[in-house]
Amino acid sequence: MTVKDISAILNSWAPLAYAEDFDNVGLLVGNYHQEVSNILVAHDALENVVDEAIVKNCNLIVCFHPIIFSGLKRITNSNYVERSVQKAIKSDIAIYAIHTALDNVAHGVNYGMSKALKLQNTSILIPKKNHIFKLTTYVPNDKASKLREALFNAGAGNIGAYEECSFSTEGLGTFKGNKASNPVIGQPGLRHIEPETQINITFEKQQQSAILKALFTHHPYEEVAYEVTQLENKLQTVGMGMIGTLENEMNEDEFLAFAKETFKTGNIRHSALLRKAIKTVAVLGGSGAFAISAAKAQGADALITADLKYHDYYQAENKLLLLDVGHYESERYTKNLIAEYLTEKISTFAIILSEENTNPINYF
Repeated sequence: MTVKDISAILNSWAPLAYAEDFDNVGLLVGNYHQEVSNILVAHDALENVVDEAIVKNCNLIVCFHPIIFSGLKRITNSNYVERSVQKAIKSDIAIYAIHTALDNVAHGVNYGMSKALKLQNTSILIPKKNHIFKLTTYVPNDKASKLREALFNAGAGNIGAYEECSFSTEGLGTFKGNKASNPVIGQPGLRHIEPETQINITFEKQQQSAILKALFTHHPYEEVAYEVTQLENKLQTVGMGMIGTLENEMNEDEFLAFAKETFKTGNIRHSALLRKAIKTVAVLGGSGAFAISAAKAQGADALITADLKYHDYYQAENKLLLLDVGHYESERYTKNLIAEYLTEKISTFAIILSEENTNPINYF
């Protein structure tokens, strides 16, 4: 199998189209056509992890955090990023980062947190916006059913818990081809009136290329009239964070102790105790201050996340308990999820879980 093959497997699990705009995901170092010997799964592709890959005969590192986050203008071994990238290049080791693509899928980072906490009835905390689009096109009435079916087969028509979603209206279309035209219906130079069906059908952002290919392949007209518009609907099964309920409610002291043990953290920074029961819990791995308002709006008793700043704690406003368990700690189950998935999908070579601890934070 090649790096491209592995990339396709990972992209089907955590589509790169789901990643946040600020992120840098996918193949960061290497060649898509390179044959893969073994895969090392790590949290960060630091220099010690690249060394580990060399020792364990792995020429592909699949990591959570991207080692290259902002643009590199030079590679001179002057910092940890440049040293890691240069060593990987010299050793023919490819690096693939998954980061917020995995943050945003229901079986990803926040699923790992929710599972560890044994949360029940979980759902996405902040469903993804600006990701559902609508295709509108016009086709002769007797061809509408065939075209609609082709678009469904290409993946169009899914929205929330529903499939094959579309809306059609009938009307009269007019057109007149010039001398260079070769119309399927009518004659050049003559206005033609055709009973047509307007088809409106939904699709996700990353499907646009496949949807338009199906449209042009199966539409009978020489010149296809169509438009693509973005819908206001949120993608309910994709997005940041999760929210669910504990099997049994706890008091705040019990919950803090439970969270500390679950995430193996050196300490927990938290907002003021409210002396109320904790039952509904929101989680967001990594830097999650932006989720505080969503957690409050959905009635969470607590939000577990990381990287909260001084003023973030004020946002609790005596409505919920905020817990900062540490960035690495909140994502500690992530590389296991990746390794488990790849092991399930690939049997031709080894999927090795990195033994390196790449957490840069220590506790005294």
